[in-house]
Amino acid sequence: MTDRVRGSLPRQPTIKDMLEQVIGEVVGKGLYWPEVVGEFEKMFIMQALRLSGGNVSRAAEVMGLHRNTLSKKIREHKIDRSRYARGR
Repeated sequence: MTDRVRGSLPRQPTIKDMLEQVIGEVVGKGLYWPEVVGEFEKMFIMQALRLSGGNVSRAAEVMGLHRNTLSKKIREHKIDRSRYARGR
């Protein structure tokens, strides 16, 4: 079966498609759950901070978290949020 429907562009992969691919690679390499989840969480937080210019309240909103929860996770992951401040 093809991803093309007559006259349309190829189907864009969904988040589920992308996650299935990444998970397949992670499991295939024998990586452990705590390491993978921790790294994913840290990268997710860093990207939200980049998008919000280092503003924790806005980053928390983007992530669907309470500001205090995000602040706690920033400390847990030892993320320097000043790196993401606008103007740097």
